Amino acid sequence: MVPQFTDNFDRSFYYLRLSITDVCNFRCTYCLPDGYKPQGVTNKSFLSLDEIRRVTRAFAAAGTEKVRLTGGEPSLRRDFTDIIAAVRENSAIRQLAVTTNGYRLARDVASWREAGLTALNVSIDSLDARQFHAITGQDKFHQVMAGIDAAFDAGFSKVKVNTVLMRDVNHHSLQTFLDWIRNRPIQLRFIELMETGEGGDLFRKHHISGEFIRDQLLQQGWIRQIRGRSDGPAQVFCHPDYEGEIGLIMPYEKNFCASCNRLRVSAVGKLHLCLFGDGGVSLRDLLQSDEQQDELQARIAASLRTKKQTHFLHQGNTGITQNLSFIGG
Repeated sequence: MVPQFTDNFDRSFYYLRLSITDVCNFRCTYCLPDGYKPQGVTNKSFLSLDEIRRVTRAFAAAGTEKVRLTGGEPSLRRDFTDIIAAVRENSAIRQLAVTTNGYRLARDVASWREAGLTALNVSIDSLDARQFHAITGQDKFHQVMAGIDAAFDAGFSKVKVNTVLMRDVNHHSLQTFLDWIRNRPIQLRFIELMETGEGGDLFRKHHISGEFIRDQLLQQGWIRQIRGRSDGPAQVFCHPDYEGEIGLIMPYEKNFCASCNRLRVSAVGKLHLCLFGDGGVSLRDLLQSDEQQDELQARIAASLRTKKQTHFLHQGNTGITQNLSFIGG
């Protein structure tokens, strides 16, 4: 057995966030307001099916038990269902999730479930169809909502919904969201708006702390749940009168990094020790053959010795957070 991936601060890494494409077909105001721009990367540059199989196998052998497929929009890959099946070949991967904008959910979710997908996160920033269109640049609200219904029909017992919390856009809509999840097994997760590379003006205009939501939940009798070792960064709250749950992801809160259990690999095969860090350690040269697994694991383990104790968001270092779908786990 390969030792569990750990860093110098005794944090163990059970959770891999694997981007499989940078391409996205939405133009969310806080993420890609001008739409996706390739920046020299082509579809052929993204990790191949075999490379994805090898990198997830290496992580699984070192204790990783959860993989989340992210993008961009991962379902835009034509081999997405094959990717799900390839990751699930490894019995050590107990949870396989995807973060999606829901564009293809209604059409494809049953085949994803059959291939081995165990969990879904769908990005929905407003329950108002017109506001949804204004935020995403796509008039697809009803299509995405139908996709969530299709997910339940396909056998998913719970769906997570990611909502980027924005002042004067949706921060006053808590009761609307609560009414929506009262009788639905949806974990609605509010993600604090973060300052991305060129989004400083939008951040200063619309950022609001998740504490605003947390204070209201506690006043209404919501109870915070205990976090599992392979769970994402959300603080999760439940209420006896609601079938759904509320999650809060607050990266600006003190000690956010203390329980970090996630490593990230980009769509071009770079290991990112921190979502908010620059650079990245290239793994791709060690993804070309099954015989390279020991060397691949050694490079990952050595890289972890340089992982910092915390991010530097408060100093304005936003690192690689150009795409907020990379956040909500």
